[in-house]
Amino acid sequence: MAGIKKIPQRMCVGCQQMKAKRELMRVVRTPEEMVELDVTGKKSGRGAYVCRDVACLEKAVKEKRLEKALHKAIEPTVYEALRTGILQ
Repeated sequence: MAGIKKIPQRMCVGCQQMKAKRELMRVVRTPEEMVELDVTGKKSGRGAYVCRDVACLEKAVKEKRLEKALHKAIEPTVYEALRTGILQ
């Protein structure tokens, strides 16, 4: 079985489904307490994953799942930045 590489899985905070890490977007709370989109997936801080789908983001926002995962209240301007990040 050598040569078979394991694909890292993460759970989307919106739809609560396990998916391949590369299919999801990482949102991170940095050590400076800023919440931002992590396009590299390597920024330090507490991270949460969301599908690249506006419906998943909306569900995460509505049920405050993103705030719970990051342990921080999130400003509406941050949500707008995440929406534009998904649409790009």
